[in-house]
Amino acid sequence: MNRDDLQHLCDLRLREAQVLHRVGEYSGAYYLAGYAVECGLKACFARSVREYDFPDKDRASKVFTHKLRELVKLARLEAELSAAQAANPRFSSGWDVVCEWTEESRYSVWNEGQSDAILSAIVREKDGVLPWIKRHW
Repeated sequence: MNRDDLQHLCDLRLREAQVLHRVGEYSGAYYLAGYAVECGLKACFARSVREYDFPDKDRASKVFTHKLRELVKLARLEAELSAAQAANPRFSSGWDVVCEWTEESRYSVWNEGQSDAILSAIVREKDGVLPWIKRHW
């Protein structure tokens, strides 16, 4: 799997989440929305690995996580995230909403408001999480 694959999966999981949301399958929409962000952050990590360089084994093995905050660290985007949060409170609150997602979200039932909140935080053009991720992938 490479960066292009992860970018494609990010967009695909987001579209799937939006379809599920439209038909009232809010739990599935919530869960897939979080995976879209995870794939996007993993694409950022892939970009941070220089072509033809052998990646640090410890750092590379840690990327097999579902923890969004950890993926930001592994992609070396902490400073950029902090700056974006300081510059835009709406982005910051959206990031907090998205970070409530975990891999274990699949075992929960999510309602329309929760599904709408995570999707909105991800896709907003001016201050959404995904537009920010795409600037770094």
